[in-house]
Amino acid sequence: MNNIIFLINIEHKKNFKGGGNTLEGGYYYGIKSWEHYAKKYNLELFILDEPLYDLDYMKPNWFKIYILDILEANNIEYNQVCYVDADTIVTPNAPNIFDYTENKFCAVKNYGCMDWVNRSIENYSKHIFEGFMFPFYKYFNSGLMIFNKKHKKLFKDIQDFYKERSNDLIQVQNTFCVGNDQPVLNFFVNKNIPEDYKVLKYEWNMQDMTRFEVLNEDMLHTKYGYVNHFNAGTPPSPRYWLEKTYKHLYE
Repeated sequence: MNNIIFLINIEHKKNFKGGGNTLEGGYYYGIKSWEHYAKKYNLELFILDEPLYDLDYMKPNWFKIYILDILEANNIEYNQVCYVDADTIVTPNAPNIFDYTENKFCAVKNYGCMDWVNRSIENYSKHIFEGFMFPFYKYFNSGLMIFNKKHKKLFKDIQDFYKERSNDLIQVQNTFCVGNDQPVLNFFVNKNIPEDYKVLKYEWNMQDMTRFEVLNEDMLHTKYGYVNHFNAGTPPSPRYWLEKTYKHLYE
């Protein structure tokens, strides 16, 4: 069975001008880099480009909790799945990420603003998860995650939870500005499968690169990691860096 690379190419409120699946759209370059990667390691690439729900009810970043259902609905056999945000570029020298998973749920620690991480944990604990807490150093970034069939129940539980508590979740998100799907995924993983959770190294999801002073016109970010994640602003824009990084690495 194949290992799968899964991306979501759906824009919300036009974060990238020009359309995500066109040459002008920001996500184009991220997807193209993962096409190279999938071909190199004989992986299957799946792009979700149609919304599962009305975007006022559920933002596209939540659709990742349906990935295993989507694959099975499309009769796609799989061993492991790597979900990755479309605002990423994978470098040509990146090894096969599936060789590092130990068949566990894998993600990379959330680097950057620790105040934001701690506020996320505290507010979701207080208002959503009845006081359950976990250490901030176990909080991961949901922009790259690896999972498999063992985790079907985990995602089904999150789906049911969203249906039951969507209004509460949206209220917390709008009130405290502390993340959407990411805190919920963290709470479910840290509460329900802590023994099956492996932390991958930073090079597999290089977040908040501006804060770490690695993102600059010298293209340092392409030399020190495998997956460049253009989150947290990245002035002048994520689209600028996606295009520039892709052309630097692949053209």
